[in-house]
Amino acid sequence: MAVDFLGLEAFLSIAERGSFRKAAAHLNLSQTGLSHRIRKFEDALGAKLLARTTRQVTLTPAGLELAGRARGPVEALVAVLAELRAGASQGGQTVAIGCLPTIAVHHIPRLLVEFAGTHPGVTVKVFDNSASEIAERVARGEAEFGITIVSANRWDLDIVPLLTEVFVVACPAAHAFATRPHLSWADLEGHPLVRVAPHTGNRALLDEALGARRDAMDWRYEVQHLATAISMVESGLALAVVPRLAVEAAGSAGVVAVALRDPGVLRRLGVVSRRGVPLSPAAEALLGLLRRRFRPQGRKMQKTA
Repeated sequence: MAVDFLGLEAFLSIAERGSFRKAAAHLNLSQTGLSHRIRKFEDALGAKLLARTTRQVTLTPAGLELAGRARGPVEALVAVLAELRAGASQGGQTVAIGCLPTIAVHHIPRLLVEFAGTHPGVTVKVFDNSASEIAERVARGEAEFGITIVSANRWDLDIVPLLTEVFVVACPAAHAFATRPHLSWADLEGHPLVRVAPHTGNRALLDEALGARRDAMDWRYEVQHLATAISMVESGLALAVVPRLAVEAAGSAGVVAVALRDPGVLRRLGVVSRRGVPLSPAAEALLGLLRRRFRPQGRKMQKTA
């Protein structure tokens, strides 16, 4: 069906303000014009959205469902159009990328300093999200590319491997383990550990590597972000098994990274982009800086459904 954006705009304006009068003033319409839009919109949907009395306006069950589900996408669309309008008026451009927080903290600021020198008119938006969120943002077109964990295949995304890094044991600098050349998982048994939440890509890698053995570990704390885990390590609360970049990103002299064995755990990071959609010149330039910073490790991995 054709989308009646004017009708949807009118409905959301009334739903947010609870008044035809206020909504009409906001949209610079007469109340008669606003009522006409709403009637046309409801007729096209075949559903009553508003219950109007002389004193108040309320949402019907259909109206409540539409308002709850439509508000977010409409606000996102309005934001995109505003950015495009601002970019056109300023002669500038916006590049949006997704990036794991560990990469964002440790590498992106340095790259953006260099990028700003060659592209001074370009605005950069960085979504420092989890691996799954990055993939979704790229798939929806909210980010041109993303730096994330290489994991499950997706038919709509291409992945180019970027680097492989190891997981290490993060421990306080004063801990007895801090001077060890390496540790095994057996060494960690009986010591309080902090881990990240199950929905994260890093947690999935650790769970897969350990198998049933993970139940023998003392997972005393659980957090949402690696940076929080590192802070807990620094305070002496627990040890943590994290990617090496997480320790480097923290930049704390109070936390030491010790090699982990039996089994060692790796994570592969790659560049994800939408299949068949070319990057803008500015995004290509920024990606080129990233590729030069990290040594490429292979050709494009073809994704299959």
